[in-house]
Amino acid sequence: AKSLFPALGPAGATGLRVVLAAALLLALFRPPVRALRRRQWVVLLPYGAALGLMNLSFYLALERIPLGLAVTLEFVGPLGVAVLGSRRAADFAWVALAATGILLLSPVAPGPALDPLGVALALGAGLCWGAYILVGGAVTRRLAHDGHGVAVGMAVAALVVLPFALAAGPRAPITPALLGAGLAVAVLSSALPYALELAALRRLPSRTFGILMSLEPVVATLIGFAFLGERLDPGEWVAVACVTLASAGATWTAGRVPPPAEA
Repeated sequence: AKSLFPALGPAGATGLRVVLAAALLLALFRPPVRALRRRQWVVLLPYGAALGLMNLSFYLALERIPLGLAVTLEFVGPLGVAVLGSRRAADFAWVALAATGILLLSPVAPGPALDPLGVALALGAGLCWGAYILVGGAVTRRLAHDGHGVAVGMAVAALVVLPFALAAGPRAPITPALLGAGLAVAVLSSALPYALELAALRRLPSRTFGILMSLEPVVATLIGFAFLGERLDPGEWVAVACVTLASAGATWTAGRVPPPAEA
């Protein structure tokens, strides 16, 4: 996705990815859109809006800060949901650990300064992720088929993102190669992960799944280093470790798992 930014910009890359993902999911699951009732649309619309804004904010953040740090900051969303409403001291300890990691990435922290807008956008993506998780629970309760909910939600997300993508406009002519890359991003970051996560959830205890999911900041940091040449200083690595441990710990003590972010 980040390789598309020079030609499409982050908003354009988001628009291409979400539109193609929506087309794929609608073709795959064929939701009965005309048969949906008002009580279902009431949750599908905010679900899709949260999904679209989450992806848009995240891609805008990726233009300004390294991949691993963007994922780390975005994890405030599922972490917040994991401890929401808790009154146990252990959960507050996990929040404090995550807050330490986030403070280490703040623009006022010692060491190389991160782009403040990039940090804010990544945190905004995290808030959208938290909303996505909370509304997603209502979607699963009001629609019998998970695939129908995510397909319609992705279509709503496409409608939310498209105005931003069109307003930004492409930075270079759109070629078949760009469309092919966009299709690959749609498959790799939407259709395929969604299918794999559902398969994993059927085979793994939810707590195990949640702890493995908490490794995302570390994996993203390693991917950014290996493929994008993004290097972190020691303090930033400590921040990634703090958020990863906090998310895994909160999942372990709460016994609850945030649903997949990138459906």
